[in-house]
Amino acid sequence: MIKVGNPRSLGLPVPDARLHFGTERHETGGGPRRRLLMVDDDPAFELSFYCGTCPFLFRRLETATQKLSLESVQERLAGALDDPDDGGVIDAFGALLPEGEYLPLLLGVEPRLVVPGQEGDYFSDEQVATWGIDQFWGLPQYPHTPYYRTFETAVDADAHLYEFVVPMVPPTWNERERVEEYVALMEQGRESTAVAISTLDVCQPALDLGDDPSTHWGLTHFLLDGHHKLEAAATAGGPVRLLSLLALGESLAGAEDSARLPALRARPRSTRATGT
Repeated sequence: MIKVGNPRSLGLPVPDARLHFGTERHETGGGPRRRLLMVDDDPAFELSFYCGTCPFLFRRLETATQKLSLESVQERLAGALDDPDDGGVIDAFGALLPEGEYLPLLLGVEPRLVVPGQEGDYFSDEQVATWGIDQFWGLPQYPHTPYYRTFETAVDADAHLYEFVVPMVPPTWNERERVEEYVALMEQGRESTAVAISTLDVCQPALDLGDDPSTHWGLTHFLLDGHHKLEAAATAGGPVRLLSLLALGESLAGAEDSARLPALRARPRSTRATGT
């Protein structure tokens, strides 16, 4: 399920926004500037490098310790949101975000929890098949957080879309009772809604370092609200709705790529044979 809203100008000037994007020098010294997702002026996640040829990335940092849930919209999100242009929900979360253009996407997802280095880990499987292991560390990229895989499909013969939902804090920080409450509701057929700010990063290796030299379209949803709901859906094997606010100006994708995303997200799910 996907419903597409109208692009909207949302957000506050960066000094007033709780969440914004930024850059800083790489922590190891004079390397390229890191692209960051910031929460309350603290670096929360390191993102894919601006070059577009380095591996796709989201990596949780030590200062990522806060969720951004809003009490004012909890009643509306307790059920299945039907309108991607729901003004009350979008305006409420828009007050947390930096000024910019956002595309609302209302998605149906069935999340699968993945632990880095274990079965189903994108960074140990599909990414290694394209970029190989990190040439400095001799290891795959490591995101420093469990995350959810929700969807993937072919863009064309040489490109593939991978979708992720990334919690702001690890699922181990969730309250067990609340997760169990949502599991019980899902087992009764009740569906609820989570909210995320999202980016689309299109990354293509400059060199053939792996067995599958292809372009990766990484659609990443950073959870603003719904941490317990996502874990419950992964536990129960059920669906949850996700209102994604796609940050068009902060994605590593051209306007034509972002315009294709709703149609790609509406395709049947398909995996990519990596040759590994």
